[in-house]
Parts: sequence; structure tokens; C-alpha cells
Amino acid sequence: MIHSRVRVSELREHLGRTVSVCGWVHTLRLQRAMQFVLVRDGTGLVQVTHRRDGGPLEARLDALTPESAVRITGRVVEATQVKLGGLELVPETVEVLNPAATPLPIDDRTGPEQRLDWRFLDVRRRPAVQLLFAVQTTLEQGLRAYAHAQGATEMHTPKLMGTASESGAEVFEVGYFGRSAYLAQSPQFFKQMAIAAGIDKVFEIGPVFRAEPSFTSRHATEFTGVDVELAWIDDVEEVMAFEERMLAHAIAEVADRHGEAIAEHFGVEVTVPTTPFPRITMAEAQEILREGGWDREGVKDDLDPEGERAIAAHLKEATGHEFAFITRYPVGIRPFYHRRPADDPTVTLSFDLLWKGLEITTGAQREHRYDVLLEQAAEKGLGAEPMRDYLNAFRYGCPPHGGFGMGLGRVLMVLLGLPSIREATFLFRGPNRLTP
Repeated sequence: MIHSRVRVSELREHLGRTVSVCGWVHTLRLQRAMQFVLVRDGTGLVQVTHRRDGGPLEARLDALTPESAVRITGRVVEATQVKLGGLELVPETVEVLNPAATPLPIDDRTGPEQRLDWRFLDVRRRPAVQLLFAVQTTLEQGLRAYAHAQGATEMHTPKLMGTASESGAEVFEVGYFGRSAYLAQSPQFFKQMAIAAGIDKVFEIGPVFRAEPSFTSRHATEFTGVDVELAWIDDVEEVMAFEERMLAHAIAEVADRHGEAIAEHFGVEVTVPTTPFPRITMAEAQEILREGGWDREGVKDDLDPEGERAIAAHLKEATGHEFAFITRYPVGIRPFYHRRPADDPTVTLSFDLLWKGLEITTGAQREHRYDVLLEQAAEKGLGAEPMRDYLNAFRYGCPPHGGFGMGLGRVLMVLLGLPSIREATFLFRGPNRLTP
């Protein structure tokens, strides 16, 4: 008789029945009189208990190795002495679907870099990491749901470009039928083309490539970006309002679905933020920081990571809020396509969003006037010809618009209190890592 598979979390519903459990051998306790095997699937652990009788079942259990993929068919019985849900499985058949080699290449003492070498095992063996990807799924669904509810259209823009975007820095060059192509470091230009195409609200969740030789805990050479662009805006404030509400909605979904599990596995309480988030200009932020003793040589227009953490801590104390928008970044450190306010052409209508001191977003109102774009590109030393297709989008009635780009991995880092973006990614890519 063939028994359908039952997940470990559902076993109590099958008390007294014979079922099949599919999973991996977690641990083995092979005693003189009894054999105990913990089997793990994606929903939990169950103890398989067998009294030795010299039969073929005993031999099969003795031959098991940790992490072997197995199907065990047996009767679900009450066992109050078992901590794992007060149940155990009394086996009738044991099928080894794929034996695991021994010894395993990683264990509980293995360092993070070696764990990344064996990421599939690392994820499989640690429930907290599997929870991370469940949280990521819910977070993405929440972001999408909010964007859809606001009438936004989801786009899928090219990741291959014929010319290097913006200044040409931080892009990967790849061979393309005898000539060079470049991996997109942002869907920015394509989002703006969609706005020019008459699509009022655009968003995309997709891969982003940055050829940055950065070895920090928050950088990756390939990551998932969450990008939004909004047409017919009157002010950059509309973009910030859209983002804060989008994040609040998605985080509320995570808290509702995974809040208890996150507290158990990560020791973090998911707090749903209230809106609006605090806003502070870059000039105001630097003034506050310098009054507190922050003065970094070589950091004139921007904030270094220490400055971002310090201003976030200051605003947390002043407002009780973990999120903060830093606005009006100087022209010198922003791209040519950021719009400049009429009252102060030395700054841009742009922002970064910090969460607990980590930058998770950059956004701005875009310059939509063709002649002004040409002037601002020339100021940055950029020629019009390499960006002809992009600039053409502004020659025929492109409306005022603005948007933002958010790093999904960084959001997960802060949400779950992770030490590195490596932990918030399934298969991390950095300057020294292209495998597995």
C-alpha cells in the first residue's frame, strides 16, 4: 500500500494512522536496545523510534548517515516523553532515496565563508535560514501588493546594455557577438523610458549588478533591487510618501505571518513602522553630527557609514523612529539626472532612506526637461552621444517623475538583525566569490 507524504508539522492530524514522511536524517542515536532517528523536513523534526529485533529494518536504520534523503513509512503514536510535539513515528519501512556521503563538509562550528561554499547544506540544516527565505517571499509579496494596489505596472527591463550607464564606472563588461555589452547597474534609465511611454507608475523587482570592489558587510556585486518610478509628481515628497507606505505595508505582512518565528529564531521583534518617517536635509544632518564631534577627513558632502549610524541614532532618540530620510544631497555626489530645486541649485531633490543607520534606498525627483538634462550631463563631463537613446525619451513630452531603488538584501539584513548581506542572500556574489 502506498501512503501519501505527510509533512512533519501535520503529523498530529494523523495520530494512530500509518503515513510516509520524506526528509533528511538529522541525527542518529543508535543504542544497544533502541534506535532513534530524527528526521527533518522543511516544517520540523520528528523522532523515529525502533526497538532492535535483528530484522532488516534494524539493519537499514543502522546504515543511515546524517543528511541522507529518506522516506520513512510508519505509525504516528503519542509519546509524551518526546519533546518534539509529543509524537513519534514507529517505522514499518525505511527507503533511502539518496544516501549522504560522510563526513559532511560543514557542521555547527563551521565558519561563515566555508558555509557559503556549501550553501545548499547550510540552508537545509538551519531552520532560521529557511525562515529567512520565507520572510523574503512575504516581504516581496507585500511590496508588490502595495504597488499593485496603487495602480503600478510591473516591468521587466533588460539587464544587457549596449553602452555603460551614466559615467561607465562600476559596470561589468561582457562579450556580445564580437562586441562589448554591459550588465545593467540599475534599471533606472529603462524605468524612465517606461514613464515616457505613458505608464504612470512602474516598479520592478529584479537583479542589479555593481562592479564595486567593496568588501563590506553591506555590499554585493549582484543583488535584488526593488525599483519604483512615478509619473506626474509635483514634488519628491510624493516619492518618499509612496516608499514609506509601501515598506510599512510589507513589514506589517511580515510581522503578521512570521513575527513569532522571527522572535524565536533571530531574537528580533518586528516593529511595524508608523508613517510619515522623519525627514532631515543633508546640511542639517551634518550640522547635528559636527556638533556631536563627527568630523571625517575627506567626507565633505556625504555621510560615511559612521555618520549614517550616528544621525539615525540621533533621530531615533528625538523621534522614536528607526527610519529616517536624508534629503537634498549636494549636486557633486548625485547623478546628472537628479532634479535641482529652484531655490538652491547646489543641491538635488534627492534622498536616501536609512533604517537603523543602514542606507537601504536612494531616490530622487528626476530632471525631465531635455535641455536641462543636457546641461547637467555636460557639467558631469558626460557626452550626449553614448546616452542618445536615453535622452531621446525626454525630447517628446516626458512628464515630471521620480522614483527610488531599494536593496532587498539590505532590508532583510536590518529586519532580521543579520551581521552581513551574505547571510541575507541565497548564493552571495562579491569580488572574491563567484561560486557555488
